[in-house]
Amino acid sequence: MRQLFLYVLIATISASCIGQDRYAYKTGDPNGIGKWYMGRQIAWVMGHQGISWLERSEREQEENTSLLLQNLALKAGEVVADIGAGSGYHVVRMSPMVGPAGTVVAVDVQPEMISYLRNRLKKEKITNVDLVLGSDSSCKLPPGTVNKLLLVDVYHEFEYPREMASSMLRSLKPGGLLYLVEFRAEDPDVPIKEVHKMSEKQAVRELEAAGFRFVKNIANLPWQHCLVFERP
Repeated sequence: MRQLFLYVLIATISASCIGQDRYAYKTGDPNGIGKWYMGRQIAWVMGHQGISWLERSEREQEENTSLLLQNLALKAGEVVADIGAGSGYHVVRMSPMVGPAGTVVAVDVQPEMISYLRNRLKKEKITNVDLVLGSDSSCKLPPGTVNKLLLVDVYHEFEYPREMASSMLRSLKPGGLLYLVEFRAEDPDVPIKEVHKMSEKQAVRELEAAGFRFVKNIANLPWQHCLVFERP
């Protein structure tokens, strides 16, 4: 009996540590958290204090957000999830694209962002949006329920990118698509801190490690990659 107890205890401890060895901890860019994944330092999360930057009037011109949303080719009735939805900048624009029969799921880890979004949706009388408070390792979405996922300038801030990627993969229907939008690390002229950029090569490496299949890079945005991945 004592041996059985020790075996269960060891197994439990081992299970709780699974995946920890995929991360490294060392100093680096002060704009990062000192945690590394597959050679990339993870950036600090932009807090709810940055809502004014997310909603800045220059954003359409700088990022061509209208063209980005066209890239998604959303259809009426689809379920699309915005992971790291923040202030809801893209959420409120995708709402009419999927129509009353569709759903936009806004996921964020900050209760303040969820509260802000709830008030915004009420004010703008938008009824086809669901709000989900995620965690640092899960998007908290039911398996196989989402047609498309959108991540805009957020993946590089995930504290547990592998676990989050696995969670997102499970949430997609077979053949579902993930659109990863990140500032281009390959372009020194993009006026963003380096730790807040990602290269296509790095993004493909990380998402494919979690089980996604890389489809293409829709290279039509001023500063960002629009990388498309599929759940096989």
